[in-house]
Amino acid sequence: MNVASLMTSASELRSGKTHRDENFPVASWIIHPRHRALILAFYNFVRTADDIADHATLSEGDKLNYLDLLEAELLGQGDSQPEAVNLRRALAERSMPPRHALDVLTAFRMDVTKLRYENWDEVIHYCRYSAMPVGRFMLDVHGESASTWAASDALCAGLQINNHLQDCGKDYRDLNRVYLPREALAIHGASVEELGKQRASAALLQCLHSLAARTEGLLNESKSLSGEVKDFRLGLEISVIQTFADKIVRLLKVRDPLSQTVHLGPVELLGYSLAGVASEMTRRATGRRPVSNPAAGA
Repeated sequence: MNVASLMTSASELRSGKTHRDENFPVASWIIHPRHRALILAFYNFVRTADDIADHATLSEGDKLNYLDLLEAELLGQGDSQPEAVNLRRALAERSMPPRHALDVLTAFRMDVTKLRYENWDEVIHYCRYSAMPVGRFMLDVHGESASTWAASDALCAGLQINNHLQDCGKDYRDLNRVYLPREALAIHGASVEELGKQRASAALLQCLHSLAARTEGLLNESKSLSGEVKDFRLGLEISVIQTFADKIVRLLKVRDPLSQTVHLGPVELLGYSLAGVASEMTRRATGRRPVSNPAAGA
């Protein structure tokens, strides 16, 4: 790692995006206050690393050096990067290892060096490091069993691919990064270059809708998660996130993300938050367990 070339703190490379700008709640009022500081420390570390990987002017080498520096300081080798130091200390207070944060760094290194994905399995492999560790971290923070990881992994992968589909045009134009599998594009007769247009062609739209349907299958596999966790507040949070993800994937199945809105507005977010909380409270009050349906959307 060439630290000498890193003249700027990673903090100064942040995009300005915060936990309030995400498509899903981060350490919201639903989560017990005793967990929020640790969750926000994790979020800020991950957000900083993400912004480095997506930075418009940093070279590939500098991006990788910054990610290496964040990892080194997370592991105790230095104190110059506040996000790494804060997370390191927050994890130490709980006697938690940094495994999930280290996994996420693997995904951001992939973002720097890998611009295309051949097939669905490669995309899921990316999600294994970009998204699944976040869910696993949340479960560990709440002391949940590792048996909940399978449903959590499905939810997190679904959220990640929703985001890939929502931002497919922007990712291509700004970063020359395409998460849509080449195999899926080829099957529908679409090309990568079509992502740079203002409106999706019929072939590209068919590809996007088919990927959204496959993502819906992942989200159906995750529906048992809120009932699997023991922590009441975490169950509510998961229900809200699941509600958001389900609504977004339904939009992605019928709309064109290059020319139409496929994000939820503030009023919709509030409405679906309340709906998710009410649904989970009713489910827990009646003792009904949520049912996964892996075949749906396949």
